[in-house]
Amino acid sequence: MEFATNPRQSKGKSGNKEASLLLALILAWTVNAQTAHYQPIDEQIPGPDCLKTTPVHLGPQKPCTPDDYKVWLNDVTHWRMETRIRMGYSSKEYERPELKWAQSSFIQPQMMIEDRYFYDPVAGKYTVDRYLDDLEARYGGIDSVLIWHTYPNLGIDDRNQYDLLNTMPEGIEGVRQMVADFHRRGVKVLFPIMLWDQGTHDPGMTDWEATAKLMAEISADGVNGDTLGGVPKSFRLTSDALGRPLVLEPEGMPPLEALAWNNMTWGYWQYPDAPMVSVLKWLEPRHMVNVCNRWSRSKTDELQNAFFNGSGYESWENIWGIWNQLSPRDAEALRRVAKLERAMADFLVSQEWQPFFPMEQYGVYSSQWSLKGKTLWTIVNRNPYDLDGIQIRLPLQEGWHYFDLWNGSELTPETDGREALLTFPIEAHGFAAILARREALDTQLKSLLSDLKRLSARPLSSYSAEWHFLPQKMIPIAKTTPRPGAPVGMVIIPAGDFVFKVSGIEIEGANVAGVDVQYPWEDSPRRHHLHKLHINSFWIDKYPVTNREFQEFLDATHYHPKDNKIFLHDWKDGVYPQGWGNKPVTWVSLEDARAYAAWAGKRLPHEWEWQYAAQGTDGRAYPWGNTWDESAVPTPDINRTMRGPDDVDKHAKGTSPFGVEDMVGNVWQWTDEFVDEHTRAEIVRGGSYYQPQGAVWYFPQTYQLDPYGNSILMHLDQHSKLLLMAPSIDRAGTVGFRCVKDMQ
Repeated sequence: MEFATNPRQSKGKSGNKEASLLLALILAWTVNAQTAHYQPIDEQIPGPDCLKTTPVHLGPQKPCTPDDYKVWLNDVTHWRMETRIRMGYSSKEYERPELKWAQSSFIQPQMMIEDRYFYDPVAGKYTVDRYLDDLEARYGGIDSVLIWHTYPNLGIDDRNQYDLLNTMPEGIEGVRQMVADFHRRGVKVLFPIMLWDQGTHDPGMTDWEATAKLMAEISADGVNGDTLGGVPKSFRLTSDALGRPLVLEPEGMPPLEALAWNNMTWGYWQYPDAPMVSVLKWLEPRHMVNVCNRWSRSKTDELQNAFFNGSGYESWENIWGIWNQLSPRDAEALRRVAKLERAMADFLVSQEWQPFFPMEQYGVYSSQWSLKGKTLWTIVNRNPYDLDGIQIRLPLQEGWHYFDLWNGSELTPETDGREALLTFPIEAHGFAAILARREALDTQLKSLLSDLKRLSARPLSSYSAEWHFLPQKMIPIAKTTPRPGAPVGMVIIPAGDFVFKVSGIEIEGANVAGVDVQYPWEDSPRRHHLHKLHINSFWIDKYPVTNREFQEFLDATHYHPKDNKIFLHDWKDGVYPQGWGNKPVTWVSLEDARAYAAWAGKRLPHEWEWQYAAQGTDGRAYPWGNTWDESAVPTPDINRTMRGPDDVDKHAKGTSPFGVEDMVGNVWQWTDEFVDEHTRAEIVRGGSYYQPQGAVWYFPQTYQLDPYGNSILMHLDQHSKLLLMAPSIDRAGTVGFRCVKDMQ
């Protein structure tokens, strides 16, 4: 990890300042003092200068010569040698048997726990086999999985990252069994760590202690450091001490010294025409980089650059509940790339890796991997057209065999007496792999070639490369039976035409199809919504349902949810805390709220009904008007442990145009549920009093800063989307509800 400067130390005497400046200059000089011409650019090293495209008006493109490649290889090899010395590099972490699995973990998705292929809330069980069967069918399966249980829901209340894992279905025991189900299928399991999570409940120990202890309990294999440029060494030492060594995988590139204990990383790479070489893989060929470009809709660049580098791929499709599925072409390319990399894994960690082995045709790039007298080439065609003919020249070696792995056949080289000339086809934006060895075809290689010949019989170009969003549907809400008379505690909302205008405030995801939700009148999910509709008159609860009212429901029905983990978490022995009777009930799931509503002869509101009741017809920013009034809402709670919501009738100034109170700023309120093939989500409205501090990554904040630095509520034309998995983890200390009744 990089060390931050102590601001107090920067205010010392001028002599100290001069000394600090001199030290900084010396450090900067030593970092850049290497004489290598091909210096890294972020996470990658550029190829030979001759590969750079020359503008037509400056003359013809000069082809690379063998000397160009030799000069480049000598330069980057010297850089590697000197850099290893400068970092005092030790490779012992890559030699440990219990961590070696990372060296062949080529395909790793980040998987949201809310993925409906992973957990069935109706049956109440994990469905690991269903999840893995789908991936095997679509792109050949995975080697490890990063199970994501935190962001974007983290921060909806004061549960920290460790609490959220504990409240997953069936608790720690259930999670342990789920991890065992992945292990049964040969898949290693990682969980994320969020060192930025310092605004929720204090775990009472260091993050490395809490992480190592929890990962040992569930028998996990590694951790991914979210937003981290290097997982601190303390995680290595602590997990070792507990006897459950974890593979450490930071999201970003670590300081080079940390390469010694960070065995894996993600790769956020650039994709010029000529591939570049991974800095970390070049320094340590046994280091696994999983290339990641989660929002891209074509994966050709990532897959080709990963294959050229002998690296892995982050096959991430469920991005915070937004589905970005691999196209059929990309999925099939991944199947074949992964099959080859797994079969040739020993080659791809070879210290005798030579990137940019000279190729015959323009736009074709190759890495050579030598191992025990055998040689593998991983090759990519960056051209937008098919290529055939002579592709590679090799020194002639009598009695050697050459295998076209990608197409599943043995090659017969042409020869001019000195060189072997290999001819094979490569598809546009395609791949190739050649194996050269003295041994003839054996059973293992014969089986591999047979599989690849079968796969390559259908060209990648015949698979669709078109991207599609995943359509959603809104779960219907049945109308209530109209009854005469005014219901107690409810406010009438008159019929009227309403311009329903609202935008999703997801932290990530651009303004593209697939983000946020899809209302019944829309043809795709999208972030921004506007629709004029007529709303029939209805009744709505003046206040959110309180603890006292929910107690009456329990007394009358003896309701007890099947999945009761953290149900009414702030109650004790079935009784709410003294003085909390008029506070909104929280720690109730969507299912719990629906059960109460059914008992009361009511239902949950549609989102547009909620917004209409809060906003009226004039499009105001807040229920009380357009000017912010902090006295109309509870004071934000910025502590690490929540204090609890205010009484529902405490802030009369916040009353809406129709006389509805406590609409915003106290607790979030359940409205509409949306479902697609992979994700369930609920729109929650109104915001809450709780505001964890220290990171922008918590559940999209109820409050935001105005231009003057004041903390104000988000406007009524914004909503939040809470991902749903199971009642045990969906319940939250800041989510309550209010009900409505139909008049006709």
